[in-house]
Amino acid sequence: MKVKHSCLKLTTCLATFAISTTGHADSGVTLYGVIDTGIMYSSKTADDTTGANTGKQFAMVGAGLVPSVFGLTGNEDLGGGLNASFKLESGVSAANGGFADCNGYLFGCQAWVALGGQFGTVKAGLQYSPFFLALYASDPRSFTLFGSSLVNMVDNVLATGIYNANAVSYASPVFGGLQASVMYALGGKGGDFQAGRQYSASLSYTHGGLMINAAIYDGNSGGTVQTPFPSTQAFLGRTIGAAYKFGMLTAKLAFVNYKTAASFNNNVYSGGLDYLITPTIAVNGGVWITSDRNHTSNHSVMGAVGGEYFLSKRTTLYAQIGAVDNHGAMNTGLSINGPLYGVEGTTVASMIGMRHSF
Repeated sequence: MKVKHSCLKLTTCLATFAISTTGHADSGVTLYGVIDTGIMYSSKTADDTTGANTGKQFAMVGAGLVPSVFGLTGNEDLGGGLNASFKLESGVSAANGGFADCNGYLFGCQAWVALGGQFGTVKAGLQYSPFFLALYASDPRSFTLFGSSLVNMVDNVLATGIYNANAVSYASPVFGGLQASVMYALGGKGGDFQAGRQYSASLSYTHGGLMINAAIYDGNSGGTVQTPFPSTQAFLGRTIGAAYKFGMLTAKLAFVNYKTAASFNNNVYSGGLDYLITPTIAVNGGVWITSDRNHTSNHSVMGAVGGEYFLSKRTTLYAQIGAVDNHGAMNTGLSINGPLYGVEGTTVASMIGMRHSF
């Protein structure tokens, strides 16, 4: 069983801003972005309020493979092996021009400044958690917005653990294949330092084609950070994952546990393959089995496959198809944009789309 939330419909916002930089010749600022849009069919659609099946749906979605974003990133060589960097990134819907796929704010995806060197990297601001990055590394579909570990994560805890505000993190250098990361997000309100507090840590090991990682997440509800798409859901998260690359084929496995004291204790088991068939064609697929440990009658199986055709380094055509079978009160969905939550029984969905980066 999952957290249910009716997402806010955000109006289009025009923002004017100016960026100025100073520094030496090695400094630089880059404007970048991705526009992704697709057309999706779903055999069932859950009502936002009741969760009941409202029937088939055929619609355009603002992003189907990866989030549509635009942003600014920059770096400065400080000398002596030190460098400073920053990133400001906003999500946008290619379907209607509004904010999407982040926490609901301008630059609600990432907004941080960092200092790096031989000691590692220290980062401060709105950023991804080590838990989120570990899940990404062990997902066979690279966190696509349709049929992936990302859909399962958002189903369970919304944006919590993805977009962490007021956060400070440290990532170590790689020593003998090992790298550690820690993050602490300051929550707090008057009289309660623990409200909205979040922390996360991860450890990864790589050797040749092998990758093994583990991560934890612990977050409290409340605090002063209240975003349009909730990012302070109280939960405990644990994961362990692995990947192995055989030439152009990569196999991945993962176990994740999402636990909230008042609602559910879900175990998610996943595995899949990612294969680059030719330099212009790639396919991947995976299976995700979810079980509520508190009520074992609540369980689901989700599967999805997808293919990409690279027209160029910046433009990709893609197609995806997936299915989910829910039992009991489980409401696993198939897509971040569209059927985020599912209904009892089997739902099938498919999508075609295009992605362009600049």
